[in-house]
Amino acid sequence: MTPFELTADVPAPSRLQLPPGDWMCLLDGLCARFPRIAREQWLDRFARGRVQDAQGRALVPGQPWQVGLEIRYFREVADEPVIPFMETILHLDADLLVADKPHFLPVMPAGRHVRETLLTRLVARTGNKELVPLHRLDRLTAGLVLFSTRPETRGTYQSLFRERRIDKTYEALAPALPSRVFPLQRHSRLAPGEPFHCMTEVPGEPNALTGIEVIENSGSLWRYRLQPVTGRKHQLRVHMAALGAPITGDDLYPAYHPRDAADYSAPLQLLARELQFVDPLSGELRCFNSQLGLKPSVD
Repeated sequence: MTPFELTADVPAPSRLQLPPGDWMCLLDGLCARFPRIAREQWLDRFARGRVQDAQGRALVPGQPWQVGLEIRYFREVADEPVIPFMETILHLDADLLVADKPHFLPVMPAGRHVRETLLTRLVARTGNKELVPLHRLDRLTAGLVLFSTRPETRGTYQSLFRERRIDKTYEALAPALPSRVFPLQRHSRLAPGEPFHCMTEVPGEPNALTGIEVIENSGSLWRYRLQPVTGRKHQLRVHMAALGAPITGDDLYPAYHPRDAADYSAPLQLLARELQFVDPLSGELRCFNSQLGLKPSVD
């Protein structure tokens, strides 16, 4: 069987290191590990060379289950809906790509989204299969996402985030907080809550820190500047809700009331506005700003 060729319009593969199990063959193990994917669908993927080893060689369904073997497989979603909002490439050089992500577009393939993701779209547009996001934004959050364009310098730029040497500034629209004194800092401990994909503040040593300022304070909705020092999941959304001003359009905080994935009527009013850092290769101060905006404050 010839290897399946990864082209620019094919989403990047998912990778899996085979865990311990008593399955006789690769097909049985994958069916057990991913019960929502039909056996016939796995057989079809094998037949089209879309299950491979780490070197990109097509595997066969009857291959013995080998603990520790790294495989890669190409996720597919039947009738994947088109997300009707476009990203913009703001900057592209030999090492970095900066994209302006619209609301509702996931950064990475997950769940029902494979082709309709920022990464897959950018690979198709640039032809660069080496693109890797250096950080993430929630699907509902709009704004700047920084990508590494080549492996040789990727670790250097990843260290900016790991060592907190990059300044991230967000904007949000949320209810007025006239009784609060700004600027302020929200410093708390975040942990997984209920449902499992939500976060919550819990007692204990703080692990999440956000600086919060007011940009505009007219009307019932204020415009806030949010500067996360740490990068916990849903940190800004949890911190604003905890202050009594959940971000407009938030369907998770403070109460869980999810909307249909195809409902684009009330986008989360959260925007990754600016990224600023000293380039670790050139020493140059670099600053990127989103061209997107939030809805104006209303009474």
